[in-house]
Amino acid sequence: MNFRLARVWIAAAMLFARVEAADAHIIAARLGDFYTGALHPLTDLQDLILWAAMGVLAGSLGAAKGRWLVLVFPLGLLAGLVLGRVFGVVSAGPAADAGMILVLGLLLAAAARVPATLLCAIAFGLALMRGAANAGDLGPETDRLLFAAGLACAGYAAITLTMALTLTFRRLDGGPAVAWRGIAIRAVGGWIAAIGLMMMGFALAT
Repeated sequence: MNFRLARVWIAAAMLFARVEAADAHIIAARLGDFYTGALHPLTDLQDLILWAAMGVLAGSLGAAKGRWLVLVFPLGLLAGLVLGRVFGVVSAGPAADAGMILVLGLLLAAAARVPATLLCAIAFGLALMRGAANAGDLGPETDRLLFAAGLACAGYAAITLTMALTLTFRRLDGGPAVAWRGIAIRAVGGWIAAIGLMMMGFALAT
């Protein structure tokens, strides 16, 4: 009985080891570049701040205007990635990124009623810049299609989730009791503008 139980345990351990190795091989060989493209923006402070600020701005303007960014922003990232690879455009520079952060923060702080067309143009230009910046880390062995798909999915998720959270936080149908939430969003815009101004100073100083 003990011998039979030992054989069962050995067979189960071998099967588990083979399954784990197969999964690791599939992820590394076929899906690794997708995850690289999706997670790479999380390693860049400019991406984190800019994407979050863009989503909050879109959410503060309402769903009717912000929903266009769900399509425009990922397309801008893909266009920037292509431009970065074809023409060698890697990044607009720290000063340009800081300037964009400053502009987005000021628009939020001022509660500016940005038209949908201008909002889409800002989002596309921002995505174009950051897509080109992410293209700088594409290696010769990287699967560009998987990397691009991962980056576009990350942009879609970031904009959609940030915008949805902002819309939920605002709760325009809540009446005067939640009017302070609009002030809180404007305060966040002031902090974003301050970060952009500080980054601009560092960029110009170096």
